Amino acid sequence: MRVHSHEVNYTSPTPAAATVNDAEALTPAEKIDPIYHALLRVYGQPTWRPHHPPLDELVLTILSQHTSDLNSGRAFEQLRAALPTWEAVRDAPVSAIAAAIQSGGLAQMKAPRIKAILQRIWDERGSFDLDFLKTVPLDEARAWLAALPGVGPKTAACVLLFACGRPAMPVDTHVHRVSRRLGLVPDRATAEQAHVLLEAMVPPEWYYAFHLNVIKHGREVCKAPRPRCEICVLTQWCDYYRGVRKA
Repeated sequence: MRVHSHEVNYTSPTPAAATVNDAEALTPAEKIDPIYHALLRVYGQPTWRPHHPPLDELVLTILSQHTSDLNSGRAFEQLRAALPTWEAVRDAPVSAIAAAIQSGGLAQMKAPRIKAILQRIWDERGSFDLDFLKTVPLDEARAWLAALPGVGPKTAACVLLFACGRPAMPVDTHVHRVSRRLGLVPDRATAEQAHVLLEAMVPPEWYYAFHLNVIKHGREVCKAPRPRCEICVLTQWCDYYRGVRKA
C-alpha cells in the first residue's frame, strides 16, 4: 500500500489493560483495542503522508488491483509518460491506455475502466480537480466515488484516506484475511461487509494505523497459505489460532 507528504500525526488513545484474563470471552469490538496496540508495538505508528491528488490516487488504486505496488507504480508512471494529461488519457483509444499500463497486469480490464471514470468525471464536473472530496460531507464523498464505474468500497476508501486525509477503512485482501482469522468479522464476511463492520468497531482516528499495520502483519506473519502463528503477537485474540491449537 502506498504511504504518502504533508505530515499529520494521529494521537492514539491510552491503551487499555495490556493483558486480558479471558481473551476467548471478548467480543470482536473488545478485541480491537488490544490488537491495535499490539500491532503498534511491533510495527510502530505510521504518519499520514498524502502524496497524490485524489484523481491520481484513484487511478493508482485501480492499477494496484491484483498486482504489486511496484508493478502498479510502474504502470502509473508509464501511463503519465505516454499520455501526460488526464485529458489525453480520456481522449485516447482504450488500446493506447492498455498498452501504457501493460506492466501492471490486467490492462484489458483496467484500461476501459480508467477511460470510463475519466469521462464520467469530466461530464459531471467539467474538471479533473477532485479536491472537493476533502470538504464535502464524508458520506457524500463516499457515495460520489462509489457511483463511478468500477469503484467499490475499497477504492473509494483509499482515495478518501490517503489523498484526502479523511476517516475511511480500506479493506484489501490482507485486512480481509487477517480480520476474519482474528474473528473481528465473520469468516464468511465479504470484503464489503468487513468494510462496514470494521469501520463501526475501529475508532476513526485509528483507521490509518490499523489499516497499514494489519497489511504489514498480513504480508509478514499472517500469510495466506501458511500463517506464521509461532511468531504472531496476536494469537491470544485469534480464533484461527485457537482452532488450530485445539485441533
